[in-house]
Amino acid sequence: MVEELYVWSGCNILISILDIDMKKLLYISIVLTGLFGFSSCEDAIDLKPKAQIGLDEYFNTETDLQLFSNYFYPNILTQAVDGNPTYDDQADDMIASPLSVELRAGNARSIPASGGGWSWGVLRRINTLLEYIDQCPDKEAVKRYTGVARFFRAYFYFKKVKRFGDVPWIDRQLASNDPDLFKPRDSRELVLTKMIEDIDYAIENLPTNAEEASLYRVTAGAALALKSNFCLYEGTFRKYHNITLEGHDWKYYLEQCVDASEKLMSGKYGKYKLYSTGKGNDDYRNMFAAQDANKDEYILAVHYDQGLKLKHNANAFTLVPTQGQPGYTRKFVCSYLMKDGSRFTDKAGWQTMQFVDEMKDRDPRLQQSVRGLNYHRQGATTILSTDLKLTNTGYQPIKFVTESRMGNYDMDMNGTTSCDLPEFRYAECLLNLAEAKAELGTLTQPDLEKTVNELRKRVGMTGMLSMSDANANPDPYLTSKTTGYTTLPTENIGVILEIRRERGVEMVQEGRRWDDLMRWKCGAMIDQDFTGMYIPGAGEYDFTGDGKVDVVLYEKDTVKPTPPEGAVVLAIGSDVKLSEGNRGYVNGIEDQVRNKFNEARDYFYPIPTDELNLNGSLVQNPGW
Repeated sequence: MVEELYVWSGCNILISILDIDMKKLLYISIVLTGLFGFSSCEDAIDLKPKAQIGLDEYFNTETDLQLFSNYFYPNILTQAVDGNPTYDDQADDMIASPLSVELRAGNARSIPASGGGWSWGVLRRINTLLEYIDQCPDKEAVKRYTGVARFFRAYFYFKKVKRFGDVPWIDRQLASNDPDLFKPRDSRELVLTKMIEDIDYAIENLPTNAEEASLYRVTAGAALALKSNFCLYEGTFRKYHNITLEGHDWKYYLEQCVDASEKLMSGKYGKYKLYSTGKGNDDYRNMFAAQDANKDEYILAVHYDQGLKLKHNANAFTLVPTQGQPGYTRKFVCSYLMKDGSRFTDKAGWQTMQFVDEMKDRDPRLQQSVRGLNYHRQGATTILSTDLKLTNTGYQPIKFVTESRMGNYDMDMNGTTSCDLPEFRYAECLLNLAEAKAELGTLTQPDLEKTVNELRKRVGMTGMLSMSDANANPDPYLTSKTTGYTTLPTENIGVILEIRRERGVEMVQEGRRWDDLMRWKCGAMIDQDFTGMYIPGAGEYDFTGDGKVDVVLYEKDTVKPTPPEGAVVLAIGSDVKLSEGNRGYVNGIEDQVRNKFNEARDYFYPIPTDELNLNGSLVQNPGW
């Protein structure tokens, strides 16, 4: 594919960079797209006609370096403008129609002929920049953009290791006849060692957010956040998958996570804090619905702009019936604590508690993540009920849903939107620190006070996490084979499970849950129940708690009733499907086939067959 970067330099010059795979050479060409003034441009063409420039004629200014590195953002960041934002990622916490290939697992996953994530064009661009960057005489710019390139190379490889395990490490441009094109996969230990070298350079040479660096550009804080994330992933993946390699052990990577997280919290590499206005019932939701990323808590964000037509689909995803009918699973909703810190699943009758009652007095993040009691859109006052035609479970997401009118732009109230999306948040780094220390056995109560309990205070919870209480009484709901974690820690069980609970609640719809299940060796959790709210049968239902009937349910083979004013009538069995026919849990995916997660295979993805045929040194992942 061709990436176009526009540069103004007397004439309007279009620099096109052809993005081809790593087995071919990258070239840069100039296309003249207009003549202005009828003299200067013509004179330039007459004096020096040129159809092509070499790489050694580029990379001479900071602008050159910035323009070249712009390509990395939309092609590597998870929430990239040109990619697929993660608010619609499916795991055991949220589902949609159709179920993702991963949730269907089994035979739904297959070996592709090509693609499948085994692509290397972006890496070649990164290595091209690093190879030619010293041509720029501005040495401060060289350090900064070397840091940018090495940040993105570490991020690129983080994604590759998560997906495939061992992968070839390539840190230079490869010509079409280079023997390294046919090298075998390198050990993940070598790759992680190189990633740490890259990210440590980035940490020390990128600007902080206090140095007028945009939160849409990588900074030292973003580099620390990335390091915190991939070291937590690697440490826990090796621990729970019982991986021992020559070099560093799992503890080393968790110690690196702790170090990066604490540096981020120190303020030396940027000033960050949790967003809070003191409104615990609103702040969490408002932060994600705001058009502009919060400069306190967002460490790195992807910018969207309605005026520039940079938009995403978060509104339509949850408000248009053809967009997936997403819903949180009941299993996940039941994991939210009460506001006072006690367990919802310790309450009598919780299994069949109806919607209004189960929403009361819960962790305030629940009703800031799904349509609950007295819900209304941002900037509106009309109370809206959960819409059983728009959600497979009854728990209808509202995270990232914005108001229908933004600024001077009139919007379809259920259409696209342009709120910025988070790549890294300060809250996540607090959770990383708590989890890494708990896994290492070095966690203390003061650590919990400045991490997990700060998140609870932000939303106005009165019950704080006590390490001693959690370890003395691990939650049976989180250890159950039907609702809990299928692989459990051997020490600090109670507090580790509580940190996992907190991570699930705080980070829902931010693209972390699937990776978490993989690193904890809990893939089998996607085989657990994916039903939703409990409905005892036909009748009138108030889902908003205002005393008015919102929905009338009737059995489809009976006479359709006349509803009260403003209520919707739905047929059980067609409009709404329940787990036990005429009653039970909402089960909007009952017609979709779900096969079992393959423990011997599905923690990694397969290498495409074309790649195996081209490179005989590659070995397919186990089970494929």
